This record gives sequence, C-alpha cells and structure tokens, in this order.
Amino acid sequence: MSNAPAPAGDATLARLADVIDSRKGADPSSSYVARLFSKGGDAILKKIGEEATETVMAAKDGVADRIIAETADLWFHCLVLLAHHGLRPEQVLAELERREGTSGLLEKARRPA
Repeated sequence: MSNAPAPAGDATLARLADVIDSRKGADPSSSYVARLFSKGGDAILKKIGEEATETVMAAKDGVADRIIAETADLWFHCLVLLAHHGLRPEQVLAELERREGTSGLLEKARRPA
C-alpha cells in the first residue's frame, strides 16, 4: 500500500465500518445494523442480493440519482457483510490497489479455478 494520504472516500468507508462494528452488540430493536447481525449471515446475503438487483434496475432505468442511491445501499450492505466476517473496507481497497494497472483479463486468468 502507498504511503500517500488516504483519499477522503477511504476515510468515509473506514468511519462507516467503525460505526457498523460498534452496532454488532447493540439492541436489534434500536439498530438496523444490529438487527441484520442478529439475523445472521444469510439475512445479510439476502439483503445484498436485493440491493444488487435494485442497483441493476436503477442502472437499466438510467436515472443517475437512483443509480447513486442504490449503489450506496449496496456498498453499505457489503460493509455489513465484511464486518460480519471480521473484515475491513481497507482490505478491499488494498486488493483493488494491488490490481491497479493489471489487465482485468490477466488478473482473472491468474485466479485459481
């Protein structure tokens, strides 16, 4: 990873991940995230599927504000999934940085079958 300062978006993702982590033990009746955690991994995965579908539908409609809103929902629920597995967005960003400058076709070919 580079020693350059993290872009503002990196800090936003880290702060949001911290909030999500803090909700793990919260009362499910007072926190949406705590409710998702209490329902378990399958509920989180189901929500990601729903949000992915809504993102695709928004993209097909071509309405920029909806695409942005639905993508934000999808990313948020992916952050919940990462937290569920004890992972952080910084790890995903590091993986994207590792791939930067590599052909997508070459990177995909290098993956185990």
